[in-house]
Amino acid sequence: MNKYIYLFIVIFGLLSNEIKAEDIKMILKLEHGNVEIELFDKIAPNHVKRFKDLAEKGLYNGVVFHRVIDGFMAQTGDVKFGNKNNKDYNLQLAGTGGSDLPNVNAEFSDTAHVRGVLSAARSSDPNSFNSQFFICLDSAPHLDRQYSAFGKVTKGMEYIDQIKKGDGPNGMVSDPDHIVSLKLK
Repeated sequence: MNKYIYLFIVIFGLLSNEIKAEDIKMILKLEHGNVEIELFDKIAPNHVKRFKDLAEKGLYNGVVFHRVIDGFMAQTGDVKFGNKNNKDYNLQLAGTGGSDLPNVNAEFSDTAHVRGVLSAARSSDPNSFNSQFFICLDSAPHLDRQYSAFGKVTKGMEYIDQIKKGDGPNGMVSDPDHIVSLKLK
């Protein structure tokens, strides 16, 4: 009987890894190089759907990393005021805009905010994610179960590390790097 339980656990573990291997992959092209991202569609399906939809429309192309705090995170994704290719581009307002779509409700999970994790940027309202996101530069356990993690960097974190850092406590960047393109792999 113990052999069957062990066999079940092994088979289930292998199937779980296969399911995980089918997660959605994207390529974030930066000025410094390409970053591969895996999206957690089973953990945060609505966040992943929004992220993919905006990327497929090319709305992230040209968006700046307006807020970057060394040792913490790099924030981007303001498709309204943060897109340097857009007529509404305004670095002073970057971080306050989003898409024309309605906000997405929180999808908190037990996914830890460790180096390389992508998470939804939002206001103090947990259900206010629209288009902005951040990539953790280091572990940030105070964000766990408070922000919706929806992906992780699997290759190219060294290029994320090269993004220009901001000044002061809020990390605003005066001459920010930008997303060249964001596409499905």
